[in-house]
Amino acid sequence: MAEDSPEDKYDFKPTPAVRSFFERLIHAAYANQFFSNALLGKKPPEMDEPKREQFKTKADVVAFVKQSFGDGAAAIKAKGDKGMSDLVVDPFINRQTRVNDFAYNFIEYSEEIYGQLTVYYRMAGMIPPESRPKKSRGKAAIAIFDILASPEPRKSGLTARGSAGER
Repeated sequence: MAEDSPEDKYDFKPTPAVRSFFERLIHAAYANQFFSNALLGKKPPEMDEPKREQFKTKADVVAFVKQSFGDGAAAIKAKGDKGMSDLVVDPFINRQTRVNDFAYNFIEYSEEIYGQLTVYYRMAGMIPPESRPKKSRGKAAIAIFDILASPEPRKSGLTARGSAGER
């Protein structure tokens, strides 16, 4: 989503009380550093997230996001299958936890932020990347998707609810 969203939508906020699209991206990426550092035995980063001024372009943000997820994947690979049972200290609760549990929590948190970003997309009048018809599905699959997405009954008998319509 960091790559897909137009740069002019990065500062979009659904309401003034919430973080911007940019701030949600940076929050997710910065949280990953806590995970990677714990797995690699490094000190956690400071609690203050990077500021908007540190990122001059969309490319800077995309690079930061990609790097954070790449670092997390590399840390897991470095642990290997056997290392997933190792204990690490969770910096948020200052308690030991197994790497696989720690990893699961970060994956789940990334999914929460992804869900929030899909709402941002919709509120900004955009369709999230994973909600778009896929070119690889072929013309027939896209036609079926279009039929099912329409509230109007079709001659095929399929409606948005998947029930039989008028025949």
